[in-house]
Amino acid sequence: MKSSVLTRYRVMAYVTAVMLLVLCTCMVFKYGFDMGEDVTFAVSQVHGILYIIYLIFAFDLGSKAKWPFGKLLWVLLSGTIPLAAFFVERKVARETLPLVGGAQPAAVKA
Repeated sequence: MKSSVLTRYRVMAYVTAVMLLVLCTCMVFKYGFDMGEDVTFAVSQVHGILYIIYLIFAFDLGSKAKWPFGKLLWVLLSGTIPLAAFFVERKVARETLPLVGGAQPAAVKA
C-alpha cells in the first residue's frame, strides 16, 4: 500500500474532526444564543462535503488494508462523533503504518 493512501486519510480525518467541532460550536450559538444562523448553515455545508471526501478516503484505506466490516464501519462513523476521529485516526495510523510500502521497521530495544 502506498503511503499517500494513509496520509490523505489522516489529513481528512483531522480536517473533518476540526470542522465537526466548529459545527458543534456554531450549533450552540445558533440554538443557545439565537445568533449565527448563516454561519451555521455555511459550516454545515462545508463539513458535509468534507465528510463525503473523508468517507471516500477512509473506505479506500480500509479496502486496501483489508479491514473487517465492523472496523470499517466504526472508522466511517467516527467522522460524525465529536472528538472520536482524533482517537480513531491515531489508532488507525498506528495499525496501518506497518502495511505501508517503504515504511521503516521499528527499532528493537535491547
